[in-house]
Amino acid sequence: MRVQLSDRAVNIPYSPIRKLLPFEVEATKRGTKIYKLNIGQPDIETPAPFFKALGNDLPEVLGYGPSQGIPEFRKAVSDYYRSLDIPFEPDEIMATIGGSEALFFAFLSVANPGDEIIVFEPFYTNYSGFAVYAGINLVPYTLKPENGFHLPARSEIERLITPSTKAILSCSPNNPTGTVFSVEEMQILASIANDNNLFIISDEVYREFSYSGEIPPSIMSQQSVWDRAIVIDSISKRYSACGARIGNLATKNKDIYDAVLRFGQARLCPATAEQMGAVTLYEMNHEYFDTVRKEYSIRRDAIYEGLMKIPNVVCQKPSGAFYIMAQLPIDDGDSFAKWLLTDFSFEGETVMVSPGAGFYATPGMGKQEIRLAYVLEEEKCTRAMELLAIAVEKYRTEVMK
Repeated sequence: MRVQLSDRAVNIPYSPIRKLLPFEVEATKRGTKIYKLNIGQPDIETPAPFFKALGNDLPEVLGYGPSQGIPEFRKAVSDYYRSLDIPFEPDEIMATIGGSEALFFAFLSVANPGDEIIVFEPFYTNYSGFAVYAGINLVPYTLKPENGFHLPARSEIERLITPSTKAILSCSPNNPTGTVFSVEEMQILASIANDNNLFIISDEVYREFSYSGEIPPSIMSQQSVWDRAIVIDSISKRYSACGARIGNLATKNKDIYDAVLRFGQARLCPATAEQMGAVTLYEMNHEYFDTVRKEYSIRRDAIYEGLMKIPNVVCQKPSGAFYIMAQLPIDDGDSFAKWLLTDFSFEGETVMVSPGAGFYATPGMGKQEIRLAYVLEEEKCTRAMELLAIAVEKYRTEVMK
């Protein structure tokens, strides 16, 4: 008799971003050049002070640090927030192993197994994995590309609330759509949370990536929810330091913070050396982001303009983050993304994308969509879109015939 795995082990989904890796490996072995637009791994150089800290400023013994993070890191993050008029004190900040652990701790803190958290889809695909870990149910509201994936009327969101609803999860600037919620939208979320006694988990890891010239509003702009808000953050995309795996959770709710601290004690501590490196990043002048934003804006335009040259593509020009969701004239995004790596090549080159269905919880949604991450320099983004246009036409004529 076969030994049975847990329900958690059976239900945890494959990452739609990473599941194509074996096909990428085989394509590379064949000598195919791949333009990787499937994953949010920036090619912007990690700032040099980070590596200097790792090389020169470490203690003789790299021992365990505090479970909530070293004081220098929490103060640096607090100072960063205060420079943006986001009033978090160092003792309201919990260092985590990337933004992922911060999200997982937030889920564990506010919901019991079987409880519900409202989420707006399409959403960052790993939310689904964290929900399986925590044994909770994500209840999706599907946002529409026709209005730029912005929030609906308050009443539409409140229709999803049940006695099992514990929180609302939002992400702005958004992965995967690039949408930036307005102050008015933050007010809607705050009023729903207050009137229905819900927590708000606000994923703000792409805060600096907004192309309007203004910093996007934080959920902390709404003082009425300071006692029920949890902010998720990370240095991964902000400073192009994905491999450092340093993030943080911030909250003014002392009960949540105490719970998260105890979760953190169970895993001992986040990486001490990388926190020391992160301190140097947060000490950098905000002018650093002016150059980074300009570069991503150029890349965004290259991707969007390339998509608009493909007949029957439906997408919106993103206003933040560095992603774009596009509906292509194809039958299945999963099959198309795999086919790009197994069967398609033009002049020895192809492009790697993320299938859109993995960013939805509602079955059948996003089947014709893909997500693109504009994390390559402009010329490569332009070339990738040329290849995508050729691939779509070939797929339609040879595979969908």
